[in-house]
Amino acid sequence: MANDLLSALRTYLSKVSGGEKTPQEVAAALNTWARESSEAIKSRVEDELKRSATKMGFAKQSEVDRISRELEELKSRLVSIPRETLLKSAQNLNKKSGTKKKAPVKKGAAKKKAAKKSAAKESSSRGSSKKSGAKR
Repeated sequence: MANDLLSALRTYLSKVSGGEKTPQEVAAALNTWARESSEAIKSRVEDELKRSATKMGFAKQSEVDRISRELEELKSRLVSIPRETLLKSAQNLNKKSGTKKKAPVKKGAAKKKAAKKSAAKESSSRGSSKKSGAKR
């Protein structure tokens, strides 16, 4: 791009020095060229940003607005439905799905460990009382 700018400047300077163009015409042409170049750069940057945002999973503002409208519509529908109707339909769903309570998990292993620990504590406390009695 820097080479393009330098070559364009050289071309225009040679035209000005050769009397083909006036400095005002050259300035106008350079201004047009700069505007077109900046628009091309903006377009490339926007395209790259869109690609990056899509890769990262960002949502567009229009998508967020659409989902917000849908959410508000659903909320308004829920408010208009009586609470009892909602509870009955939830109960019907539970009956249809056939959900059963799971049997409680046996904790026999935990009880055995606790029993072993308490037995170990008792034997250690007995040993310490014998030692303390021997010291007296």
